[in-house]
Amino acid sequence: MKAHSVTGASGLVSVKEVGKVFARNGQPEVILRDCSFDISPGKLNVLIGPSGSGKSTLVSLIGGYTAPSVGEIVSDGKPIHGPGPDRMVVFQETALFPWMSLLANVAYGPIQNGMQRQDAEQRAAELLDKVGLKGFEQRYPDQISGGMQRRAEVARALINKPRLLLLDEPFRGLDHMSRGLMQEYFLQLFEEEHMTTLFVTSEVDEAVLLADRVIVLSYKPTKVQTVIDVELPRPRSFQMQTLPEFANLKQKILDLLYEEAKKGFASGIAPSANAMTSSATAT
Repeated sequence: MKAHSVTGASGLVSVKEVGKVFARNGQPEVILRDCSFDISPGKLNVLIGPSGSGKSTLVSLIGGYTAPSVGEIVSDGKPIHGPGPDRMVVFQETALFPWMSLLANVAYGPIQNGMQRQDAEQRAAELLDKVGLKGFEQRYPDQISGGMQRRAEVARALINKPRLLLLDEPFRGLDHMSRGLMQEYFLQLFEEEHMTTLFVTSEVDEAVLLADRVIVLSYKPTKVQTVIDVELPRPRSFQMQTLPEFANLKQKILDLLYEEAKKGFASGIAPSANAMTSSATAT
């Protein structure tokens, strides 16, 4: 199922019939095939799918770090051909500069783009405050916890005012309590900024708690299985997970993922490259 297109909206990113082939042990392996969806402007779009379904590959493609084998990805109607300041990525592993303070890390991008240091550091301090790091501005990454590093990463991405914020399982590896706190911080930040977001996760609870829309991927070769609108009211809180509506949405997504996972177990092997359109070439 393809996501409904939004026309005339600034910040719209559309993935259009994208396919991606990688070389594995000298053989082509199809990861994505005919994958299409829209990232709705001003919405928190969550991408979820079975293990190995190509979620990180999609982040890399939308970020412009790799190119599709077939199809295209467009931002406000313009094809994406590489990384750009309109799309900022928060990866699974921290990318903070270890030799810089948190304040310097967050202010780095605007300073490099010509902003006066004083103005950049003032904005960086404001964002660190928003993500709960007031008082830690002069700490270095190795002096704070993993959860605090993730908050600083989000602030460093937001200071550049991207049209699209891409987060590839940013809370992966955190303990249960830290992950819950990070979700609450991120919800508060989203509800203040309403930045267009694509958030990748493997956790169904996290997807339902955060999302305006959940994009459910199929087993590979991956396409969009369905798109589910999450109509839980905002602002959201951790306590919402006890609501019947939350449980119903969670079960619906779990059922879809279970069926896709069964396909993976049943196949036992990677799909043949013949499954891809003949115009695909490994990249």
